[in-house]
Amino acid sequence: MTHRAEVQRHFTTSVTVLALVGAVLLGLVACTTATDAERPSVVVTTNILGDITREIVGDQAEVTVLMKAGADPHSFGISAPQAARVEQADLIVYNGLGLEENVLRHVEAAREAGVAALAVGDGVGPLTYASDDMAGRPDPHFWTDPTRVRTAVRLIAEQLTGHVDGVDVSAVRANAARYDRQLADLTAWMSGRFAAIPENKRNLVTNHHVFGYLAQRFGFHVIGAVIPSGTTLASPSASDLKSLATAIETAGVTAIFADSSQPDRLAQVLKRESDVDVRVLPLFSESLTEQGRGAATYLEMMRANTTAIADGLGAPTTARPTAGTERKPS
Repeated sequence: MTHRAEVQRHFTTSVTVLALVGAVLLGLVACTTATDAERPSVVVTTNILGDITREIVGDQAEVTVLMKAGADPHSFGISAPQAARVEQADLIVYNGLGLEENVLRHVEAAREAGVAALAVGDGVGPLTYASDDMAGRPDPHFWTDPTRVRTAVRLIAEQLTGHVDGVDVSAVRANAARYDRQLADLTAWMSGRFAAIPENKRNLVTNHHVFGYLAQRFGFHVIGAVIPSGTTLASPSASDLKSLATAIETAGVTAIFADSSQPDRLAQVLKRESDVDVRVLPLFSESLTEQGRGAATYLEMMRANTTAIADGLGAPTTARPTAGTERKPS
């Protein structure tokens, strides 16, 4: 074989190999693209519900959470691309009961266009506010009661398995069952931790009305809130602060709990208005945090809040919750 023929043979072989590699790569890209396009899309409004939904969904769908870590669910908004994701979703999971004040119109528009949407709060036995300017209106903060969150898990799992094509029903149910066990362990630990608080100290004052469900479940008395409303968008008057200061003095409250994502200026003002020694302590009440900031998951948030409330109201220190409450990969 001549040198020229040898070069030609190697060239032809190289071209053939490259063509085969290219075809394989194109096939892989096409398969990946098709797989991504075929995965169901679940859009969740708040990051607390987002974490819960991801535990149930696992790898069965793409979950998009609209609310950023540390944001206020009453006031956060969404971008145009996020609004488009809402409109194109296979399922929308939202809190409802008036919580997502700037996002509900997008959810309602998508629902009217035929997108399946689950208002989780409607199905967990919602409470109503008992006093102040929100009296008689539904309280959206059901997640402070882990027992109601167990109901929420069942509702989300049922919606996924019954109305979203392409998910593995057995996988979703297994994820939901595993997470339900973690929530049951969490509830038992919280009950034990709160039971150690003396009866005469089981009084809660928060920056706004956010812990009504927790109070009902675990036997607390809500003395009042610095902002006498169920939304952070309201503002207290001087008479509101004076009335609450009087109630604090009468009940002998020793701690005021302010949301960690909101400035505690109003709580500090209230502290100055009262004649008792009151500490202002942070809680994670309406939003999860970034990783490493104390409340990156719902389970972590509830453990942190339980510890803060129990310690702040005089319960003796006990052990951390059992391993059953720890987050496990789906």
